[in-house]
Amino acid sequence: MVVFGLVLAALAALLHVYIFWMESVTWTSAKTRATFGLTAEQAEATKEMAFNQGFYNLFLALIALVGVGLALLVGRPVGYALAFAGTGSMLAAAVVLFATSPDKRGAAVKQGALPLLAILVLLFALIL
Repeated sequence: MVVFGLVLAALAALLHVYIFWMESVTWTSAKTRATFGLTAEQAEATKEMAFNQGFYNLFLALIALVGVGLALLVGRPVGYALAFAGTGSMLAAAVVLFATSPDKRGAAVKQGALPLLAILVLLFALIL
């Protein structure tokens, strides 16, 4: 069960690496603009903000991935703590998006589902 929770955390991290890619690398491309519902002008105007936000997503992913790696390789509590910190922050960001942007609730659910599942499975597995 612990391994399943860690796999979910890794999948959440990979999703956030993809979000980083869209926000920091391909923000003004037609495909990414369509994903976020932006015009070319809007994407250009928000390019710097998106670049920065993408790196937040990357850093959350790295925290979770380092945690998963440490938990799997050495089983240390620090690995689980990092996995929880990364996925917990991802989930918190999704909750903020859900609460503050009704038009982006679908994206918030997609962004928060894997971190939520990872947290629940890991909590259940580590407590029992």
